[in-house]
Amino acid sequence: MSADEQALKDWLKTVVIGEGLCPFAAQPWHAGTVRITCVQAETIEALNSQLEKECRHLDSTPQDSLETTLIALPGPLLNDFVQFNDYLGLAENLLRQWGYEGVFQIASFHPEYQFAGTLPDDRENLTNRAPLPVLHLLREASLEAVLAHVDNPDAIYQRNIKHMQNLSDAQCRSLFPYLFKS
Repeated sequence: MSADEQALKDWLKTVVIGEGLCPFAAQPWHAGTVRITCVQAETIEALNSQLEKECRHLDSTPQDSLETTLIALPGPLLNDFVQFNDYLGLAENLLRQWGYEGVFQIASFHPEYQFAGTLPDDRENLTNRAPLPVLHLLREASLEAVLAHVDNPDAIYQRNIKHMQNLSDAQCRSLFPYLFKS
């Protein structure tokens, strides 16, 4: 296992699951149905090809064997958050073009993630900061099934923001060491 893959696994276990940012992540993680793949694409075209390959793989694999896929981008491609964010529009268009609209959804994470209307150091950005740029392919049917049992899905997001805002500086350094390299 590469250091990048290990960093992503540690983030999933410690931050996403450990801090409860996604209350639905623990079950597939513990069931072993989360795929992590590191893509060393050097061009957007190569990344598009890998994204399509991962969509086909997820689509052709039974859900009880593979629930979700995280595509990590450890190379220099899309290290800049603005470029990464711009790519998300293209990726969504590609999903439509490939016939996966309504089948898959992309959640995005990045070491420099910044929500619109926030400052770079606003703690709420931590909810989507990962050690590497990540395109997370989610099955829409799975999302709909779990959200059907949640009274107020927006409350999850609001709870996550509040939780991040209440972390001490020491807790932030512990949870997000890749953001505090000296």
